Amino acid sequence: MPFKRASQTLLVQALRERPRIQSVDSFVHYFSQIHPTSPEPSTPTVYRYIDRGLLPIKNADLPEKLRRRIKRPGKHHERLNKKRLGASIEKRPTSVLKREHFGDWEGDLAKGRRVSSEPAILTLTERYSRYEIMIKLPNYHAQTCYQALQETIRLYGSAAFNSITFDNGAEFAKLNQVKGTQIYYAHPYSPWERGTNENHNGLIREYIPKGKSLHHYEVVSPKCCT
Repeated sequence: MPFKRASQTLLVQALRERPRIQSVDSFVHYFSQIHPTSPEPSTPTVYRYIDRGLLPIKNADLPEKLRRRIKRPGKHHERLNKKRLGASIEKRPTSVLKREHFGDWEGDLAKGRRVSSEPAILTLTERYSRYEIMIKLPNYHAQTCYQALQETIRLYGSAAFNSITFDNGAEFAKLNQVKGTQIYYAHPYSPWERGTNENHNGLIREYIPKGKSLHHYEVVSPKCCT
C-alpha cells in the first residue's frame, strides 16, 4: 500500500526531529489514531520502504533500528537455545497478538554498562496504546528485577497487566514467580517478538548510549527501586 503524500511528509519530519520522540512503530500507531479512516502501511512495510530507498529516510536516521526477521514460507525459526524460564510466547492468546485491548505488555532492560551490579532501566511497553513505564533499578540481579516488577504491578494495579512478555535473559529468571499477571518468555535471540518494546528502547538509546553508566540519570520510579 503506497503512502499518501501528507502522511509521508509527517513521518519524515517526525523521524528527523532531534531530539526524536517518535519511532516508526509509534508514528504508525499515532497516525492510525488521529486518521482512523485513512489506511496506511504497517510498521514492517515502512521499514521495507526505507530499505528500498522509497522514502527520503536513511537507516542512519534510525540509530537503533530493530533487526526484523522476514517470514518466508517453509522456513522455521531455529531454536538456538532451548532453555525455558516459564510459559512460552507461543502460548499467548490470539487477542494479545492482535492488540485487541489494553493490558498486554512487553518488557526488557535498558542497560548502561553491562555489569549486573550497575544500574539499569526496566522498561515496560503496552502493546495496544504504546504507553511506557520506566523504572530505574540499582542493579539488574534477578531478585531486583522480580521485586521491581512485583511492586510496579502493586502500584498500578493488577487489572492493568493482563500479560507481560520478556526475553530469556538470566535477569528475568524469577519473573515467573510474579503475582497479578501472566508472564510469557520470547524465544532466545528473537527481539522482533517484542518489537514494540524494542522500538521504545531504541528511542531511549538516543539519550543514553550503551556503555555509559546510569548512576547520574534520574527516572521516576516506584519507591522500591530508587
